[in-house]
Amino acid sequence: MADFVERYNVHPQHFWLHGPRTGQPVEFDAGTGMWNVYGHPEAHEVFSDPATFSSDTMRLVPKSLMPGGGDFSMAGFITQIDPPEHGKLRKLVSSAFTRKVVADLEPRIAALTHELLDAAAGRGRFELVTDLAYPLPVIVIAELLGVPSSDRALFKRWADALFERDTQISLAEPAENQDVDMQATLRPWKEMSEYLAGHAGERRSRPRADLLTKLVEAEVDGERLPDDQVVNFAIVLLLAGHITTTMLLGNTVLCLDAFPEQQDKVRADRSSVPAVIEESLRYLTPFAAVGRSTTREVELGGVTIPADQMLLTWVAAANRDPRQFPDPDVFDPGRDPNPHLSFGRGIHFCLGAPLARLEGRVALNILLDRFRHLGTDPDDPVVFMPTPTMTGVRHLTLI
Repeated sequence: MADFVERYNVHPQHFWLHGPRTGQPVEFDAGTGMWNVYGHPEAHEVFSDPATFSSDTMRLVPKSLMPGGGDFSMAGFITQIDPPEHGKLRKLVSSAFTRKVVADLEPRIAALTHELLDAAAGRGRFELVTDLAYPLPVIVIAELLGVPSSDRALFKRWADALFERDTQISLAEPAENQDVDMQATLRPWKEMSEYLAGHAGERRSRPRADLLTKLVEAEVDGERLPDDQVVNFAIVLLLAGHITTTMLLGNTVLCLDAFPEQQDKVRADRSSVPAVIEESLRYLTPFAAVGRSTTREVELGGVTIPADQMLLTWVAAANRDPRQFPDPDVFDPGRDPNPHLSFGRGIHFCLGAPLARLEGRVALNILLDRFRHLGTDPDDPVVFMPTPTMTGVRHLTLI
């Protein structure tokens, strides 16, 4: 791991990449007022028990630390919703991500990958994130949702503003002592909401065969979804629908650069591409931490956590728990089984996981076809996203 950290200048905040951690699987951080969950079985328990570990974490965040002082609505934000409402909302769009629907997208994903690589070849320089890893999943999810993929520069600006921040709030410190620029979050959120509200309004008068129309026309318990729920649901689909795949593609290519012997193996046996992607998801976990809140006092990892406490479940650390993964700091696509938690577990298992895996498999195969070697440019260093709770490259030039 030392070579990987030094070669790619990995920030200390990505502690799971700096070798084995010491300490207990569950620890309280007095500085943030939160509980950190690091262990694999403990994280698995958190994800598998939504009645005890609620996804509604915003209820514990002071309004003064929320965008707009808490004036914006979280309705429809499916990642923050618990049963039974969660199941009802998830069912509305689950048909768009079935195995058959996703499989039918493969020709379109392949065609887009070739188009984007052809365009990059014409420029004479290939930067993976800008030229492929970002636009490919954005175009796919935009077409599914029914918004113009040509607006992807807007989507990127909003996603960067929301995700590429290195600040972390504390529940222990008074709000006035924290340097948190809420306007930096509120502004892109408002812009995105207004943009999607406009498209949703258009679908009410002119329906189409897209996900946005499905949301506008959907009924839960006999009633149409309120406007703010439609918009927030669409925001989740648009953002989550691309950012995971963007990180997955960049991380997988980085792993093949870091471990050239594994690149040689996958070139010799393309049937191992899915295993390479799964190990990349474990080794460089895109969403490194996921929040939960306790609804009751509970024992986890040998400690007692009171009710109404915030948990940060460090999926990236759990994916390197030696109790579950032998030699966890070794990139080994041959791991079998490989029960990583990168897409979560339980009711909140990532809805778009089949699509992300398909996009990763198709794109990686085409990259291996078109590049004799996938190697980073030593004169143009790899840059990681600065967000403490995400693992992904924001800049990676191939030579």
